[in-house]
Amino acid sequence: MLEAGSGLGFLVYPPLEPNEAVRIEYVGDGKFHFEYFLSSPGGSWETLFTVMYALPVGSIGLTKEEVTFKVSDPPITEEGARKIAQTFVIPGDLGTPPGAVTLRGASGFRTPAGWDTVYGPVLNMIERPFAPMLTVRVETDWYLHESEFRYVLQPGEWVTCEHSMPIGQVYFVPREEVTLRESSEEEIEEIRRGREEFVREKDATKVMTRYGLKYSPHYARVSRSVNNPEAARGGQGTGAGSEDEPSK
Repeated sequence: MLEAGSGLGFLVYPPLEPNEAVRIEYVGDGKFHFEYFLSSPGGSWETLFTVMYALPVGSIGLTKEEVTFKVSDPPITEEGARKIAQTFVIPGDLGTPPGAVTLRGASGFRTPAGWDTVYGPVLNMIERPFAPMLTVRVETDWYLHESEFRYVLQPGEWVTCEHSMPIGQVYFVPREEVTLRESSEEEIEEIRRGREEFVREKDATKVMTRYGLKYSPHYARVSRSVNNPEAARGGQGTGAGSEDEPSK
């Protein structure tokens, strides 16, 4: 169940090459510090430039962007550095809400008629510290929306982006109304019987893994039989080392 939840939709990565990395920090008081890194031939990371964004006081005025190069002979201009930074973050969204940073994804999505795209954090990523992210739903069958993921940082927190590190996850849902109603007594009884039967069969199919833990592959087997009957009939491995055993 956990693996199926994590596999919902698609992971989205930042538009970075393997030799690039960026970091953006919320300094506080409406200031954000962006840093762009390049890896050297020896494998170490070096800062090429930074951009300090300072939001206007009272939300009236222009956002200040101060570029600082960290190399003696930079290969780009200050305007080029600003454009590179805008490839990864959206300056116009900084601080909405306070501490918010919007990251751009490398992939966009267009859905069939009647389907929306939900943009959210990477599911089941619980490592700390992990900044919260706002989840949005967009009608991508008609609105050409770039993949954007908005983190909300506290002062002193930052987000680091690398080529192989996903910045968010998308999944697709139909745009249709859902009608809720009360279950009948017969339906409630059917649910109760089904739950009891599932528990009995789950207990009856428990196996010992190579790590000394008991695990029941019953849910995975039923899922395969429902969604792919031919594959389910092709093999019914049990015990340690079978496809029913969870990976470490």
